[in-house]
Amino acid sequence: MFDPDELESIREGRANWSEETAEPVLERFGERKETFTTDTNGQEVDRLYTPTDVADLDYEEDLGFPGEPPYTRGVYSTGYRGRLWTMRQYAGFSTPEDTNERYHYLLDQGQTGLSMAFDLPTQMGYDSDAEMAAGEVGKAGVAIDSLEDMLTVFDGIPLDEVSTSMTINAPASVLLAMYIAVGDEQGVDRSELRGTIQNDLLKEYVARNTYIYPPDPSMRIITDIFEFCAEETPKFNTISISGYHIREAGSTAAQELAFTLGNGIEYVEAAVDAGLDVDDFAPQLSFFFNGHNNIFEEVAKFRAARRMWHDVMDERFDAKNPKSKQLKFHTQTAGSMLTAQQIENNVVRVAYQALAAVLGGTQSLHTNGKDEALALPTEESVRTALRTQQILAHESGAADTIDPLAGSYYVESLTDEVEAEAYEILDEVDERGGMLEAVESQWVQRQIQDTAFDRQREIEERERIIVGVNEFQVDEEAAMDVQEVTEDDQRRQIDGLEATRAERDEEAAEAALESLRDAARGDANLMPHIVDAVKAYATVGEICDVMREEFGEYHPGGAV
Repeated sequence: MFDPDELESIREGRANWSEETAEPVLERFGERKETFTTDTNGQEVDRLYTPTDVADLDYEEDLGFPGEPPYTRGVYSTGYRGRLWTMRQYAGFSTPEDTNERYHYLLDQGQTGLSMAFDLPTQMGYDSDAEMAAGEVGKAGVAIDSLEDMLTVFDGIPLDEVSTSMTINAPASVLLAMYIAVGDEQGVDRSELRGTIQNDLLKEYVARNTYIYPPDPSMRIITDIFEFCAEETPKFNTISISGYHIREAGSTAAQELAFTLGNGIEYVEAAVDAGLDVDDFAPQLSFFFNGHNNIFEEVAKFRAARRMWHDVMDERFDAKNPKSKQLKFHTQTAGSMLTAQQIENNVVRVAYQALAAVLGGTQSLHTNGKDEALALPTEESVRTALRTQQILAHESGAADTIDPLAGSYYVESLTDEVEAEAYEILDEVDERGGMLEAVESQWVQRQIQDTAFDRQREIEERERIIVGVNEFQVDEEAAMDVQEVTEDDQRRQIDGLEATRAERDEEAAEAALESLRDAARGDANLMPHIVDAVKAYATVGEICDVMREEFGEYHPGGAV
């Protein structure tokens, strides 16, 4: 991109600037610290960036134009000038009735997509009256036991007019079947259903631990979903390959990127090995990244992710459909960066993290409520979080041009550095036999744990400043209201579950569960059988128990 003679002149000019202009000031005043590094990768940040730092950049090969390979500058040719990102606030708490009310509120306030949070029992495939569910019903999200609950959540919300993201993994097939059944009840053609299921089990083994089945049957369920949705719900994203939770567990930006793409590679390989054509399912793959604190590092991560996925799909899998090579992603601001101390500061943190996501070209965005370090967000904090996105979209100017930081010597250099480090990690993953092997051997988990330990030590030794936590503290914190789930709420949910079981056609439910059991013992696609079971009002727990009995449960080190 630059003339060699001009580059040499810039190198000489920089040397002169350093000696004649900067050094006298440095000798007199110094700098704030000896070394500046990126937020998590620890890459040293130079005092100044010039064209010499991107001397090897090839515009067409490394950047290109928006909507064209390698998609560094975005997967859409008009960026946000044609359409803003989807404002998809993560919500769901207590009972289906409460969640339905919150969804209507958010849509009335201008939210443009729904994002569904499930309570821990639902995420683990247990019904609300199960012994394992005691005390957790409705606390981390909405409790969903049967199709009746799903119908209640979406009462008055036409599924042909909204898209819905569901953060669900081990029971993803069951909750997707329920969503399809709600659409059928509403008379919505399945081909018009839009949304995403997370459905990312490798990440669960790495970072989040809401798994049920061992890896092999989990991969079977995932590929069955790929196949079923390619035919039945072509507009629905069949997986959200998630780096978010990897980052929340303590990884660096480069680790988040490498392990996320590594998981994606594993899923594509499993589907191809199962006989699927890559271009039949790859356009429905989506990704989910963390929006962290360091704006420039995050923008570099998002840009590198698009370029890397294009190259992976092109070179490893010989994908032909351009959409198979386009990395589309949702971003959530960093929950682990929210502090219980001086929670008003979280509004500022979230705004900067959201800015990084938008500058990086996210397709959809969730902004955390300021109080989420303490409890589920209140209606007021949810509104403030949504308004953060709306101000960013309509007042900041960040959405007015495509990839606005492109050409920044620092950002382009950092994009290359994050990409190079991520590739180094992926190379080691490949040497270890791929992500599945690296996860089962606990190697991936150890890499993240080591990083998290180092970061915590830096905070405790005040090498890393967290405002309001280890610096700029106050003696007293103002009291505030928090969202609570009561025992009465939990009792109402269990009563509703008991009523559903009492009112359903028991023979039909049992027959559907037995049909699913037979499919699990063979090699038939499981999804049609799960849809039938859901429509017979078999519960989440009953359906998952059939697969528990046939597939076993996962424990680190083996299945039992």
